[in-house]
Amino acid sequence: MRWALPAQHKTLDAWVVRGLALLARQQVLRVGGLDHVRAAHDPFILAINHSTRTESLLVPALLILNRGGRLIHFFADWNFRLIPGIGLIYRRAQTITVTRKSAKPAFLNVLKPLYMAPPGALERARRQLVNGHSVGIFPEGTVNRDPDRLLPGHRGAAYLSLATRTPVIPVGIRFPGAAGHIDDHARMEVSIGAPLVPPHSSGRRLARAELRGWHALVMSEIGRLSGKTWTHVGDER
Repeated sequence: MRWALPAQHKTLDAWVVRGLALLARQQVLRVGGLDHVRAAHDPFILAINHSTRTESLLVPALLILNRGGRLIHFFADWNFRLIPGIGLIYRRAQTITVTRKSAKPAFLNVLKPLYMAPPGALERARRQLVNGHSVGIFPEGTVNRDPDRLLPGHRGAAYLSLATRTPVIPVGIRFPGAAGHIDDHARMEVSIGAPLVPPHSSGRRLARAELRGWHALVMSEIGRLSGKTWTHVGDER
């Protein structure tokens, strides 16, 4: 709770980070590879597997704590901004709001246009990277409680990496005690891999094969770190 956060100039934001990091001590058993995400390495794209709702709060808080309070701007679905407390945390963390999904219950979708102001999520992330700030993405795009397999995933991280020549830092979250199903209270181990430097594009526009290949490499590395398998089945979105 006394950890210095020089990059956080507002007391409320510093205490939000510290409080979430304190909660993380109950679930996060180990974090390896923190040197790869030091603030000195900005900008980068953090790409993480997504197995619980809690990890999307706890893991970013631990990383930001270890970066002296310097933010990583994570993608987050718009409907979580509607939840009291969670909405405050996402706002203070300057998350990049994604409006692809519908809310549950459906009547909340009437509020969705409030979060759809241009530019879109990918363009906001691109601007953050160009300005020297790091972003975080869960490529699977939804909670995947399967302890053995990754979802095919979205190609947003791969696209941003190729378009901005920014390295991807793959992160794998393992759940040692999970068997058959990962619940929100499962204890986790976080492994941060070495940066993946994007290949040079063959032309002025990204070829689909280049994007598909880079996405496959990123997902395979996340799979290795998380202990899950990723199989290219041809339907990555």
